[in-house]
Amino acid sequence: MIETRLNNLALIAFFALFLFSASATAGNQKEEAMADSVRLALSNAISDARPPSPQFDDINQRMRYLRWLSDMSDRMKKKMPDPKVRLDFLATVWYEARRAGLDPALVLGLIQVESAFRKYAISSARAIGYMQVMPFWTRIVGDSDKRKLFHMQTNLRYGCSILRMYLDMERGNLFLALGRYNGSRGRAEYPNAILASWKRWEHKS
Repeated sequence: MIETRLNNLALIAFFALFLFSASATAGNQKEEAMADSVRLALSNAISDARPPSPQFDDINQRMRYLRWLSDMSDRMKKKMPDPKVRLDFLATVWYEARRAGLDPALVLGLIQVESAFRKYAISSARAIGYMQVMPFWTRIVGDSDKRKLFHMQTNLRYGCSILRMYLDMERGNLFLALGRYNGSRGRAEYPNAILASWKRWEHKS
């Protein structure tokens, strides 16, 4: 009888821990007032239609990129079995992250926490896609077509641009910027989860 109660308590504790860890990364970006200059800059970043074609100053930079691409592709085989889909995704992550002044490993870490690399993920808060972008952003800085957030490059463009904006708003404080991205500014659970995931995607060149 006592053993049964202990097992039940252990089971309850397990589920409580599970629910806490699940809720730690739950949340959504908040629609907030922003200066017209910020809105315009974000809108311009989103509307830039150039394809993700990386440019390199020299052969060494290109070789570093190709080594990164090969390393990340090997790590992602189970998550994205199709090699073309996987390479297109990684090339776009690299391009959009660098374009926004972000570390591609940080972006991969955020995607892992936000959507587990599911293109069509939709959260309970209605956030969409790889980077779990809230649909209201398409109204504020886009063309109001939230369906486009299921498009890979569009979703990554929005997500990276929004995180860059939050970093600028928080004067480079990544902890607070990640909190804003998740709608939990000031709480540690979500930034800590992203930082831990970021380390898993770091590349040793």
